[in-house]
This record gives sequence, structure tokens and C-alpha cells, in this order.
Amino acid sequence: MKRAGILYRSIPAAGVHGVGLRALPANLAKLARGVSASRRILRDFKPHALFFTGGYVAAPMALAGRNIPTVLYVPDIEPGLALKFLSYFADVITATASASTKYFSRPNRLAVTGYPLRSDLQVWSRAQGIQRFELDSSLPTLLITGGSKGARSINMAALTHLKALLQFAQVIHITGQLDWEVVEKAANELPAELKSRYHAMPYLHEMGAALASADLVLSRAGASTLGEYPFFGLPAILVPYPYAWRYQKVNADFLVENHAAVILQDDLLNDTLLTMIKDLLSNQTKLESMRAAMKKCSRPNAADLIASQLIQLAGDAPL
Repeated sequence: MKRAGILYRSIPAAGVHGVGLRALPANLAKLARGVSASRRILRDFKPHALFFTGGYVAAPMALAGRNIPTVLYVPDIEPGLALKFLSYFADVITATASASTKYFSRPNRLAVTGYPLRSDLQVWSRAQGIQRFELDSSLPTLLITGGSKGARSINMAALTHLKALLQFAQVIHITGQLDWEVVEKAANELPAELKSRYHAMPYLHEMGAALASADLVLSRAGASTLGEYPFFGLPAILVPYPYAWRYQKVNADFLVENHAAVILQDDLLNDTLLTMIKDLLSNQTKLESMRAAMKKCSRPNAADLIASQLIQLAGDAPL
């Protein structure tokens, strides 16, 4: 927030779902302090509208500002508990996809907007992405990413099959910091003829370049996959994170049902990954069909649609 020049004030908050009885009283007390802090912020700032995207830190502000017009944004197909709680205070619920409708008791308040994209993603073309990574345009490009923290099981499976993958494709691999030393060592040990086909890094600021230049992506199924992959029409192999609630599985199912992606279970990565990638990259008809289906899921003006809901509510609010 400081880097963006946006004023930030913190609010005491803590989760209550899934915490032990010993921690619950202290967490409830922290939430109560959060409501008081939120009231002070609202008195100082005097907003015409509130905007929430989830997280338990929003609960105190929702309670304190329950008489202020509110817009809620639901990034995943299935909302978490915090979002469901916040929905009772929302005048308008904006959602990435219409599939979220069934999770709310008053679906008439829901407006489907799509997933808002960062503006820096949208400036990249395929030609620019190829130039950025110095890719060979005659080879298919596989993008492997696990988000900013990385995905260890995906990273390790990729390394297991790396030499075989590089026989028929070039790879952009965004590893996250956690596994970078292991990946860097593997990259340095590649034969010279394969090393130029492997573009590994712990983090990438120009993510749009990777998305624009790839023919296929292998990743988890966080909410951003519902916006970024459709914008670029990028076919996907999705590996939902298995050690959390089912949000990623529901996101992945949505794209699979729309014929834009395929699912690979995390525990089948080592056994199935190479064959699945090879089959898809060698089947141009299938890839083009998935690309077209993914593109149909795109709503590139999502940010504008969400902003218009906020502006409309703020305009209707009493001064």
C-alpha cells in the first residue's frame, strides 16, 4: 500500500472458524476491538460505499458499516465462510462467474462481472512474450507456475520429467522461492542442447509475457486462473491444491465443464504428468478447441463493471 501511495489503517481481527476453544475468547475480543476501530475509521473517512473481497479482517468493518452501501466481490466460484458472512451485508454481490449464484440465498443481488485483471498483464502480445524469453517459435511452450509461493509437488514432478519434457517443448518455469535452489541446480546440470529451452525463475514481474507466449499452462487452480487464463485463451492442466477446502477443485471443475482445461490430481502428478502434457501439445486440434473454449470464459472489462457498481451505490448514498 505504501508503494502505491494509498493510505492504510489496520483493523484488529482474528478468525473464529476452526479455532480451538482456548483461542476462541481472545479472537472474539479482538474482533470486538476491530469493530470499534472500524467505527473510528468510518467517522474519519465518511465513505459513501464499502467494498469487500473477503477475509476475516473484513468482518469488523462490515458490522461497523452495516448502514453504508456495500459491494462484495467473490473471486472463487465457491465463496469462503467470510464471504458468505459478508454477503448478508452486501447490497450488490459481484462474482467472477454465474456458477457462484447457487451459493447465495439471495441470488438476485448477484452481478456477474468476471475476474478483474491487472493492467500490466493486458499489454503483452504473443510476439512480445516470445521476444521477452527469446523463445523458439517453432517449438510449443509450456508454462509451469505455482503462484508467488510456488507449488512443491508441481515443481518436483516437473524436475522429474524435465529432460523428457525438453525433448519436445520449451518450458517457462516460475518456481516460487521455496524450491528455487533445487530448481536452479537442476537447470545448471542440463545438457547444453536442452538448457536453452528451459527458462526458470523464482518470480516473474512480467507475468503477462509468460501467459501470452505459452501454448499450455500447468498450475494450481486459484481464483486468478478464472480471469488470467481466459483473457489469454490459454489451455490449462489444473492441479487443485489438495490440503485445503475445495475452492480450487470447484474452480478447476468450472473450467473443465467449459472444455477449457483438464484436471490432474496432485497424487498422480509423477505418474501422469509427462503423458498428459505430451498428448495435449501434440494434438493441435484439441489445443485449439480448448483455447477457444477458454477465451469464451473471458470478461476483460471486469474491473470496470465492479467499479460501476461501486460508483452507482456511492452516488445513491446520502451525503
